[in-house]
Amino acid sequence: MKILFLDQSGKLGGAELCLLDIAKPYKDSCLVGLFADGSFKELLQQHNIPVQILTTQSIQVRKESTFLQSLGSISSIAPLIAQVARLARDYDVIYTNTQKALIVGALASVLTRRPLVYHLHDILSTDHFSSTNRYLAVTVANRCASLVIANSQATQAAFIAAGGRADMTHVVYNGFDIRNYQQHQLHSEQVCNQLGLAGKFLVGHFSRLSPWKGQHILLAALAQCPENVVAIFVGDALFGEEDYVQQIHQQVTELQLEKRVKFLGFRSDVIPLMNACDLVTHTSIAPEPFGRVIVEAMLCGRPVVAAQAGGAVELVETGKTGWLVPPGEPTQLASVIVSCLNQPEKTAAIAYQGQLAANQRFDLQVIEQQLTQLLNQVNIK
Repeated sequence: MKILFLDQSGKLGGAELCLLDIAKPYKDSCLVGLFADGSFKELLQQHNIPVQILTTQSIQVRKESTFLQSLGSISSIAPLIAQVARLARDYDVIYTNTQKALIVGALASVLTRRPLVYHLHDILSTDHFSSTNRYLAVTVANRCASLVIANSQATQAAFIAAGGRADMTHVVYNGFDIRNYQQHQLHSEQVCNQLGLAGKFLVGHFSRLSPWKGQHILLAALAQCPENVVAIFVGDALFGEEDYVQQIHQQVTELQLEKRVKFLGFRSDVIPLMNACDLVTHTSIAPEPFGRVIVEAMLCGRPVVAAQAGGAVELVETGKTGWLVPPGEPTQLASVIVSCLNQPEKTAAIAYQGQLAANQRFDLQVIEQQLTQLLNQVNIK
């Protein structure tokens, strides 16, 4: 099967890492079309996946855009739609991985009569999108797509609640190559030494720096923990969120946490850093569509505490495979951190159960089989 994948971003996020894994089995017969240049293109090239930058012009539609703003952008992307339509004639399926890609891919699908797949990585709710953008996504998917793949039950439920057709949606969780996480204990002590944090109880936070990702919640919790509890923040601002970066640095100063917090920025060695942590935290204050970091930590055998909302609820069972705490509650988060610090044997046992569960549920080979079956059904229609 020949697939034309479309993604609006040139930057690396969870949706892009998921697409990378999906495209690998099709690398001899696919093309990934991006609407922006960046590190995602470079990663695709490293894996010998064909990639093409389709436009250098930014699409001026944001998650909070109004109807008139969204409508006005259609004429500006007409050349992009025409280009995608020309490419699509050489492929069997148009596979859209983001919302802007959905709009462009849908119009190209109408022009070329190629089936359209929409991989939904977002919760279409007021926490994340304007009413206009939710309406556009749902309406276009309902009318043009043959299949909507939701990355969690929470994502699927939000799509249906916004008016999406239930009969065309299927939940397929992100898949992970388990082999990448199997050597996680070899260098953890060395990593701690390099960070200057040997002998400390190390809490890790792995995501882009953004208000809804809740780094400020972990900082507030850290201030309520013993001084031997320290934290690393891996990730950086991606989408104009530099003001928030300044805000959390100011918070560190106000809470006198300068010696207990390290901001490491974007790192390519996420797995070794994660493996060096005694606990990995997920602190999103709005519902997370999936929670890729949560699964990665579990695959590393690290204990995980996550915000009890969205897809995270489907990944973690409190007291059995990890812990869930209410979003935006630093005191309860601090309580779990201190409990893990004081009960290492119990914490290790729960982390082990989390690892077993993640190995069974999110093996990339199993996920690839699910996707192949769905795509074959689309191609047959």
